[in-house]
Amino acid sequence: MFLDICIIFMLIMFIFSMSFFILSIFFLMKNMNIFIEYSIFDYNSVQIAMTLYFDWMSLMFLSIVLFISSSVVFYSKYYMDNDLKKNRFISLVLLFVLSMMLLIISPNLISILLGWDGLGLISYCLVIYYQNKKSFNAGMLTVLSNRIGDVFLLMSIAWMMNYGSWNFIFWMNYLENSNEMVLIMIFISLSAFTKSAQIPFSSWLPAAMAAPTPVSSLVHSSTLVTVGVYLMIRFEKLIMNMNYVNWLLLLSVLTMFMSGLNASFEFDLKKVIALSTLSQLGMMMMILFMGYSELAFFHLLTHALFKALLFMCAGLLIHNLMNFQDIRLMGCICLQMPLVSICFNISNLALCGFPFLAGFYSKDLILEMTMMEGYNFYIMFMIMISILLTVIYTFRLVYFSMIMSFNMLSLNFLNDNSWSMNKSLLGLLFMVVLGGTCLSWMVFPYPYMVCLPMYLKIIPLIMIIMGSYIGYLMFNLKYKKNYMNFLNLKNFFSLMWFLPIISTYGMVKQSMLLSMKMSLMMDQGWTEFFLGREIYKLLIKNSSMLDLLFFYFNKLLSLMFLVIFTWWYLNILLK
Repeated sequence: MFLDICIIFMLIMFIFSMSFFILSIFFLMKNMNIFIEYSIFDYNSVQIAMTLYFDWMSLMFLSIVLFISSSVVFYSKYYMDNDLKKNRFISLVLLFVLSMMLLIISPNLISILLGWDGLGLISYCLVIYYQNKKSFNAGMLTVLSNRIGDVFLLMSIAWMMNYGSWNFIFWMNYLENSNEMVLIMIFISLSAFTKSAQIPFSSWLPAAMAAPTPVSSLVHSSTLVTVGVYLMIRFEKLIMNMNYVNWLLLLSVLTMFMSGLNASFEFDLKKVIALSTLSQLGMMMMILFMGYSELAFFHLLTHALFKALLFMCAGLLIHNLMNFQDIRLMGCICLQMPLVSICFNISNLALCGFPFLAGFYSKDLILEMTMMEGYNFYIMFMIMISILLTVIYTFRLVYFSMIMSFNMLSLNFLNDNSWSMNKSLLGLLFMVVLGGTCLSWMVFPYPYMVCLPMYLKIIPLIMIIMGSYIGYLMFNLKYKKNYMNFLNLKNFFSLMWFLPIISTYGMVKQSMLLSMKMSLMMDQGWTEFFLGREIYKLLIKNSSMLDLLFFYFNKLLSLMFLVIFTWWYLNILLK
């Protein structure tokens, strides 16, 4: 029954994905936009309506989301086959995809909030899917971080009441000259930063790896984390008119640098890939704040394809390694699992921007447009170092998993016989190899004119060569602690600049200490002394006095009754 449901939903998603893709090409060629408004409830002047907005961008994003979701559902059919709650898992995944679809086609902040909250709530349910303490902690960190963005989105909804409508798509030209829009864009920028895990809200993204691997593949490719980027793309006309856009650019570049640095010291397979997602999200935000929204959207699509494939390959490795995720235990996987290794390496090369794969067309264009912009040395230096770090941790991952000898057990039990799971990789593999070319022809029908000197043109190639060599050095120095633990910088680098500690222990510690002191001083101190303990003593003392009084009063009443009864009886006898 479970297998039939998965196949049915997979086929439905795939058919809709192809339909939306064809429609997006048609809308792009005809330059069409369709706005649909359906009145749900209408009474006097009160109207509740559902609004939908279809253009080439939303339809193409829907196509990619549904294509990846169909592969993930087919993949989950076998990955979660032995799970006791697999029907609940598939239901949550489908609700997750529906929330994402609602958010993509919404031009209204109210309906965006419905999809936004749906993603946050269902992601919490999926992160705590495995019932253990680590999952619960990660789930709380995820949902509370995302609630910050929900609050800012609610505040922007409240401020947009001044315009009489929440359909922001109609107000773009008017809002450019509005003072209130500055505050609204600050709120929307903060909510997008929380959802896309930019600094200082980055700590929840690696923690969300507690979810099952199919969910990670869906979340880190085309849903949840890309929502913030997509929302900023929709508000791109307004964000570029703000004075603080350079500060947002600086934060996105710092996010790229921090996540790449952290991934270079991480040993958890899923966390390395999650941190690479964070690095690519920083790159999307960076090019968006430079004013190239279509280029950011193009990189969002290509990144979704190779990152979904990368996570699914990682899930197959973890599945065959009996749920071990430490890359130091892996090695020589290419000999036992050749098909998975091919997909894994191709997606890794696409992540590095290897020529003519999906990631090359977007990343190379992003780098060249960045160098044309003429930003200061600090921004350019951080961007180039971030690109270098991407290649470093990618090749380090390849060395640990493919070249190093197998370090887990003496018996090498790996195999590539799960052909049912491998089928789900082939469609994504095809798109990773050819999707970048096709999408670049459609998104950019007229090519950008990029005019750079030769030494700037070959910088990406130099970064790939340097990064692979430095990653090889880090692979060889993995046991030499004198190199890795100098001045305890490794702890600083591998803990995301202490952001997880700051956002959890750092924020909770002082409030918990204050509450403990208040409890000792007030609840168990003066309040207890004057209100609790003293009132109890007073009641006990008074109750004992009253008990004694009532005891003697009963004796007195008995004596009086005896005297009166005796006097009455004697009077009767004397008469």
